[in-house]
Amino acid sequence: MTSKPHLLLVEDERSIREPLASFLGKNGYRVSQAAGADAARKALAGYAIDCVISDIMMPGEDGLSLTRHIRATSEIPVILLTAKSEETERIVGLEMGADDYVVKPFSPRELLARIKVILRRSGATGVHQRAPDQQSYGFGDWVLRAGERTLVDRDGVAVALSTGEYQLLLALVTHPQQVLSRDQLLDLTQGREAAAFDRAIDNQVSRLRRKIERDPKSPQLIKTVWGGGYTLATDVSKL
Repeated sequence: MTSKPHLLLVEDERSIREPLASFLGKNGYRVSQAAGADAARKALAGYAIDCVISDIMMPGEDGLSLTRHIRATSEIPVILLTAKSEETERIVGLEMGADDYVVKPFSPRELLARIKVILRRSGATGVHQRAPDQQSYGFGDWVLRAGERTLVDRDGVAVALSTGEYQLLLALVTHPQQVLSRDQLLDLTQGREAAAFDRAIDNQVSRLRRKIERDPKSPQLIKTVWGGGYTLATDVSKL
């Protein structure tokens, strides 16, 4: 299954958001929708997003503030949707780090062309690109050394991890005590490349439990949340 770039569309007007999301979906993208900045922040924390398309004028936190947050925490490209009368806001948005803007009313095909250019420029190929994590994470009796891509126990003895197991564990330790669905875990770990296999994450979890749980049949670290997904049910400290 070919992976698709994952877009986050942030627009408070449902009559605009839903048809646009449908159009982008039919043109080869995965699209998550957010009706406001709060929902957008949650999506950014829970998924690997390749590009954000955000309206500027929204109730509560506006698109400019959201752009500032995105640029302070990542290199995810941002395209702003603006009204013709918002020239000052467009300039401010670009100064805050937005990559482009489209003026309303616009043709969906124009936005599609802008997205393609932005993703090509940023090098996104359907698998979210992240800077290598150099942090070490302590949890339970374990330490995951992300910089070295190794897992060690309290005595410093290393435990071999496959690439898939490492990516899954990294996703869990960076989202401790947060329920992550299988869809989110696939997105965070593999860019949806293994999404054709419904139980890909379940199999990875089972293998990982055999390596880190005292009793894999009664796991205390990686717990199943029925109907939800999985959670790392312990505190994590950055070392």
